[in-house]
Amino acid sequence: MSLRDDLADPRPGRGGLPPVAALESDAPVLDLSGVWSFRWTPTVDEAPDDMPSPDTSGWGRMPVPASWVMPALDELAAAPHGSPAYTNVRYPFPLDPPFPPDANPVGDYATVFELDEVPERAVLRFEGVEGAATVWLNGVELGTTRGSRLPTSFEATPSLQLGANRLDVRVAQFSAASYLEDQDEWWAPGIIREVTLRTRPVGGLDDVFARVGWADGVGSLLVETPVPATVEVPELGIQGSSGERFEVPAEPWSAESPRLYETIVSTDTERVVLRIGFRSVSVAGGVLRVNGVAIKLRGVNRHEHHPELGRAVPRKVMDAELALMKQHNVNAIRTSHYPPHPALLDAADRLGFYVIDECDIETHGFGDVGWRRNPSDEPLWREAYLDRAARMVERDKNHPSIILWSLGNEAGTGQNLRAMTEWIHDRDPSRPVHYEGDYDCEYVDIWSRMYASHAEVAAIATRDEPALDDPELDARRRAMPFMQCEYAHAMGNGPGGLSEYDELFEGSERIAGGFIWEWLEHGIRDAAGRMRYGGDFGERVHDGNFVIDGLVSADREPRPQLEDLKAVFAPVVLTVAGASLTVRSRYDVIDTAHLSFDWVIERADGVVSRGSVDVPAIPPRGSATVALPAPAVPGSVLTVSARLAEPTEWAPAGHEVAWGQESLVAPASFPQAPTFPEALEVTPAVTLDPRTGTPTSIAGIPVADWRLELWRAPIDNDFGVAWGEAERRPLEERWRAIGLDQLASRLVSIDGSTVTTRVGGAGRDELVELICRWGSDGSAVLLDVTVTPLVETDQEWARVGLSFTLPTAFAGMRWFGLGPGQGYPDTGQANRLGWHAAAVADLPVPHVRPQESGSRRGVREVAFTDGAQRFVAEGEFAVTGRPWSTEAVASATHADELQPDGRTHVVLDLAQYGVGTAACGPGVLPDYRLFAHPITATLRFSSTDSSPAA
Repeated sequence: MSLRDDLADPRPGRGGLPPVAALESDAPVLDLSGVWSFRWTPTVDEAPDDMPSPDTSGWGRMPVPASWVMPALDELAAAPHGSPAYTNVRYPFPLDPPFPPDANPVGDYATVFELDEVPERAVLRFEGVEGAATVWLNGVELGTTRGSRLPTSFEATPSLQLGANRLDVRVAQFSAASYLEDQDEWWAPGIIREVTLRTRPVGGLDDVFARVGWADGVGSLLVETPVPATVEVPELGIQGSSGERFEVPAEPWSAESPRLYETIVSTDTERVVLRIGFRSVSVAGGVLRVNGVAIKLRGVNRHEHHPELGRAVPRKVMDAELALMKQHNVNAIRTSHYPPHPALLDAADRLGFYVIDECDIETHGFGDVGWRRNPSDEPLWREAYLDRAARMVERDKNHPSIILWSLGNEAGTGQNLRAMTEWIHDRDPSRPVHYEGDYDCEYVDIWSRMYASHAEVAAIATRDEPALDDPELDARRRAMPFMQCEYAHAMGNGPGGLSEYDELFEGSERIAGGFIWEWLEHGIRDAAGRMRYGGDFGERVHDGNFVIDGLVSADREPRPQLEDLKAVFAPVVLTVAGASLTVRSRYDVIDTAHLSFDWVIERADGVVSRGSVDVPAIPPRGSATVALPAPAVPGSVLTVSARLAEPTEWAPAGHEVAWGQESLVAPASFPQAPTFPEALEVTPAVTLDPRTGTPTSIAGIPVADWRLELWRAPIDNDFGVAWGEAERRPLEERWRAIGLDQLASRLVSIDGSTVTTRVGGAGRDELVELICRWGSDGSAVLLDVTVTPLVETDQEWARVGLSFTLPTAFAGMRWFGLGPGQGYPDTGQANRLGWHAAAVADLPVPHVRPQESGSRRGVREVAFTDGAQRFVAEGEFAVTGRPWSTEAVASATHADELQPDGRTHVVLDLAQYGVGTAACGPGVLPDYRLFAHPITATLRFSSTDSSPAA
């Protein structure tokens, strides 16, 4: 068979061994990962016909594992090696299944390894090859691989030899299998996971299946092996044989209490160690339960991505990101949209995560043509679908963390998906099957949706969702639990609405929870080290920065939304009221004995006092109220924290899990009666430009570019059409259409110290009147502001802000209000009231695509400092400070394009629009929209050399 014909074959790869579990064995394993010889050719037809065993003297080099297209590998490759390409839904080639395109790059790999002794039997295992590989060992073809994120093993014994052994691999980027791998990510081919040579002892354990359960304090265990074996669980006194069922008192495994028992399975020639967790998963009474207890999934979707290595994620990076998840109260992972590296599941078992293990199937691009010829419903592809299901289940079947098998993602529906469900149910009836695309729930066990609105979730919570046409299917679906496999699209500045979703999840046992989209941004560093997105590598077909969506950056640096999520996902809720503290547990399984509680009282000048408070162990979903030993004092903020009492693998003792506050700081007020003189100069000095009525100095500090701002540099969500609002244009278009991005101003009058101006967009008559009435209270400048739309309209504004600039020397900001991070009307759950400080340059979020960010809300006083001097504004507002203008942010396409312009840009927002999730999902909730309406405010300005803001 020619390579072209082989690549157009929709069946599974050839020559592979039956799939087996990933096992920890004492049989020798030789890791062949490292730097291999590498050659790239742009098409299959141009690939030299010299495989296997070509002359590699002129080749470059390539790390294994890695995606060969990554720019960071330019120097190592020492020759062209392709480039990454990003698409969300569209395939980067015509839909002509099962044929791949002619423009089909090829990567050839070669390595040599030494054997001092040839084992009696050995298996060559590829954990994952993105693309379609043909494998030769010492010139003998072993077979081919299909299924990029699934393992393939070959019988290597006949081809091995003493001394040097030559391994050659030819990988074509595209094949018939590519039609099943249209996941929302970079197309990044290569040998992306480890390659190992595994000795297989005669009479050894090629496979082990530990079937476990738990009920009423008793754990059950049945170990299945292909040959007779002994089974030991030393901690439980179990000693017996495979095929024997054991029932013993045991502690159950859960994400909150990930109790594992070392289990030894052995024959005369091999010893395998499992770490089993006793647990059961069920759907009962329309509720998802683990060990009989209703659970809430506070989860994230996790792709595997590295900004320099592509689909290969180093183990230390993976370990760090899982610890980061635990530190931010995440308890579940959906492995979008393929089985993860097996080491992740080992860690999930140990650290405690509920996992949805998802099969390596997505055919989303067929949806663009009405699902015509979708492989999910074509008999030609049935074998490939079942092969992928089997390889996932067999590899991962022993992991207690996996509570649901998922058939894949966005692959339409059809007979092949149904066949997968039937096979999985037969092979492993202990876990329910998930697949969001089975909208009517004909063959799955749990109802799953993506980006259902708050209103839809509220209806589903009470089983008031619209009925299906088929009464039988409708009754079946209504009896199921519900989850959001994707929600709260965390792209750019957002997501909004997290708290409202959480309230809905918590309010109904039927709602099992959900998974944020997504954990990680997929930025790629170019050869100059700059973070880039789709279209930056010359792709003709791409989906831009839609790949930059995550709670953390591609470098795993937390974005503000991760801190917000931590607050929303908190497993305990702390309410401080006067001299009492109420702690409400949201744990499903464990009590709060592992937590300690402490308090601190702070004022403007620092900490007043601190201490600890004893809280009894609270049972799951229980609550307790205790007295605080020291009530807050006037002018102070009291914060109570729940912390880990002992260190864990993922965080040290003292790590904060949750917090609550009470404030005794009086609201902002200006008690002294102001004066509003008739002169243009006010004491303390305000200097107004008589031509425009705008101030050129306030309280002796030069200011410039004073204006009313009703627009913001568009965030990613502003470019999206909110789901359920298809008739409305994106916010960005609507705001530009009415000219909010280019407001022009006309001075109407200066009447004493009152300045009236009108602003509006070009060609629009929806004028807005701004009245600034300047005055003094004897020690500071007072400003009464009135903003009034002069035409009755249903228009929405991005903000109502007073924008101006200060000299660049004012590069520090101190404030009393919410912080330390950013917040908008529907975000900022992590914000706490207090006295905060930051450099102006550090206030904006360094989004890969620049956009509005960095607002600090609930501010009562802010001081911009130049070291000795302070420019102070008081009132009630949100403040944004940055070293560049709104216009500069809006015009930049990448973060490295933003350069300080020599000024400090300030916006004092009297009102703001929320951020929502319209980049993919619902828009801004009604309570957080900003409709044009009159707004008034009073601000107080001063300059001083005194101590920090108070």
